[in-house]
Amino acid sequence: MSRAVVIGAGIGGLTAAVALQRRGWEVTVVERAPALEVVGSGLAVAPNALRVLDRLGLGATIRELSGLQGAAGIRRPDGRWITRTDASRARARFGDDTIVLHRATLVDTLAAGLAPGTLRLGLPASDVDPATGEVVTAEGPLPADLVVAADGLHSRVRGKLFPGYPGPVHTGVTSWRIIVPHPGGSLPQAETWGAGKVFGIVEIGDGRVYCYATAPVPPGAPGAASAGAASPGPASAGDDEKAVMLRHFGGWHAPIPALIAAASSVTRTDIRCLDEPLPAFHAGRVALLGDAAHAMTPNLGQGACQAIEDAAVLAAVDGDVSEYSAQRLPRTTEIARASRRIGRIAGLNNPVAEWLRNTGMAWAGRLGPDLVLRQMDPVMTWRPPT
Repeated sequence: MSRAVVIGAGIGGLTAAVALQRRGWEVTVVERAPALEVVGSGLAVAPNALRVLDRLGLGATIRELSGLQGAAGIRRPDGRWITRTDASRARARFGDDTIVLHRATLVDTLAAGLAPGTLRLGLPASDVDPATGEVVTAEGPLPADLVVAADGLHSRVRGKLFPGYPGPVHTGVTSWRIIVPHPGGSLPQAETWGAGKVFGIVEIGDGRVYCYATAPVPPGAPGAASAGAASPGPASAGDDEKAVMLRHFGGWHAPIPALIAAASSVTRTDIRCLDEPLPAFHAGRVALLGDAAHAMTPNLGQGACQAIEDAAVLAAVDGDVSEYSAQRLPRTTEIARASRRIGRIAGLNNPVAEWLRNTGMAWAGRLGPDLVLRQMDPVMTWRPPT
C-alpha cells in the first residue's frame, strides 16, 4: 500500500487526506496545533469545490446548510445597487449552489471523513527530504511515497523546495471579518464598494451572518490582531479593530453599522498573496497544495475551493506529482491573477475611476443579466477528474 504524509490539517490538507484514503492510500496527517481550533470566519464552497465534496461522500453534510438565496450584487456606500442578479440565476448557470459556512464547520466535516488514527495533532514536521519522502517529526521519521505540503501561506516546505522564490507579498489591503447574529428581516447578499474599500454581507447556514471588509491599510498598523494571512488571530470586541471598522464603514448604508456594532469579536488579517507563480508545485516526492502553492487574494472566494480542487486532482493522478503540477499550475495561476484584478478594480480610490467602473458595470448588467456570471464560467463549471 502506498503511504502519504500530509503536512497541515487545514482545508486543503484534510481534503487531500480524505481523497487519498478513498484511493486506497495509507495516510498520516501531521499538524503542529494541539487541536483543530475554531479559527477563521466564513468561506464559500462554490460549485466547483462542492462537486469534489460530493465525490468524497461529504457533500450532503455541507448541502444541509443551504445555499445563497435571493438578490445578490454590488452596491454603493449609499445603498444604491451598481449591479445585481439573483442566486437562482447562478444556480441555473453553474448547475449547483454556493454554500457559505463557518470555516470550522468544513474542517470538522473533513476530519470526520478520515479513518481513525489518521490525524496526529500537536506534531509539527521539522524537516522533509524531497528525494526520499521522509518527514522528520519529534516522534521520529515518517517514511512516505508522497508528501503533501499543505502548510499554508508561509510554507516552510515551499521555502526548502524553492529557496530563491520571492514568497508572499502584502497587497496593500487589510481585511476584517466578523460573524454576528442575523438581525431579522430581509438581508440582501451584497458587496458594497467605495473609496477603495469593500464590505460584504453573506448569510451562513446556521442562522448567523458573515461580514468581511477590506481597506487600504498598511500591514501591522495600530490595532492589528495579526500581521499575516497564515494564522489570523481574533481580536476581542474591546480591542481597537471594532472601532477601526466603524471609522471606515460606520457611515455606510444600513445594516452595515449595526452589523459591526453587534460583533463580539473581530478577526483582522493583512492580506498577502503569492504574486509570482512557482515554477512547479512539486519537487521529488513532495507536492505543494493550497496556499503553500498558490495563495491568492479573497476577491473571487476561491482560496479554499482551489485547495479542494488540488486535493481531488492529486488523488485522481494517484500521487503522480509531475502530472499534478502540469494540471494545477496553469489553472490556479489564471484564477489567482483574476482574483488580483478584481481586487484592484474593487479598490479603486479615485472618484472618476470609480464612476467609470460603476457606470460600466451598471450598463453591462442592463445589457445582459448573466454577463457578470458568464465571466465565472471557467471557474465554476470545473469538474473533478474521474
